[in-house]
Amino acid sequence: MTREEILKQIDNKYEELGIPAEAMLEGLLWSKPMVYWDYIQTDALLGLQVQRTTLPDEMVFIMYHQINELLFKMILWEIDQVAKAEELSANKFTKHLLRISRYFDMLASSFDIMGDGMDKDQYLQFRHTLTPASGFQSAQYRMIEFASTELINLIDIRFRATIDRNTPFEHAYEHLYWQAAGKNYTTGQKSTLLDNFEKKYMGDFIDFMKDYNSINLAMKFKSLNEEHQKNLDLINAMRHYDHTVNVVWVMAHYNAAIKYIGGGDATGGSNWTKYMHPKYQKRIFFPFLWSNEEVENWGIDNLEGYKVLSSAD
Repeated sequence: MTREEILKQIDNKYEELGIPAEAMLEGLLWSKPMVYWDYIQTDALLGLQVQRTTLPDEMVFIMYHQINELLFKMILWEIDQVAKAEELSANKFTKHLLRISRYFDMLASSFDIMGDGMDKDQYLQFRHTLTPASGFQSAQYRMIEFASTELINLIDIRFRATIDRNTPFEHAYEHLYWQAAGKNYTTGQKSTLLDNFEKKYMGDFIDFMKDYNSINLAMKFKSLNEEHQKNLDLINAMRHYDHTVNVVWVMAHYNAAIKYIGGGDATGGSNWTKYMHPKYQKRIFFPFLWSNEEVENWGIDNLEGYKVLSSAD
């Protein structure tokens, strides 16, 4: 593009915005040149790691979880490219799912950073300074779940038969699978962990659930025409994402917790063994893409892999 063509497009752009192009161009005379550390906000980013103890390996724990949250943000960003697309093809759907899966593949394989990269004795010393906080309280991870599947698939398996698409969102929320980590369903009493989490995010979660009720990844797939729904690349991408998030990633987290605290309580006091293991809750984003046998054995004997479908299936 020539210099004259560029200037003409700048004129047109700012004319449409009602802003004099001359003012914008003059502003360039006084603006600073871009440098890497300003663009990435390196100083701000590296100033976010604040330890509560003097134990060196606490820094590993903090930075690892901050990296997780950055990857969760990237995943939500990619989900929205599908969920909010007005025109959606199987190729576009597949492209973004593969991006999302790469992020979760990275997350699932990253537990070695904590599993082998932290001294267990140090962890057992600094972990109690986190009480009653817990990684359970990652709002972005809950939003990833809401944006990935129909809400019924996130309901505690004991209550799924009593809930449908006509159930008020507030009632469904009270029966999400992860409520079991901090709620006594007999008395209705909630732990401090869950109570604090809901005071901060419950309103946002209800709004998010409503917003994605008809545009979550499962619903977007069902809205595709029959030809696109039979696209094997898309189906395999969805199965890979589902298995990676709900089996591989969860079990990597589960096994890391077992290594450090055995069967003991988490820092937030959650009964994490009851809600985390996939074999109990059978959290599956796209159950319509799995066979009855695969669903039955979810999280039990298919941890190492699953069948990639081919045209012969």
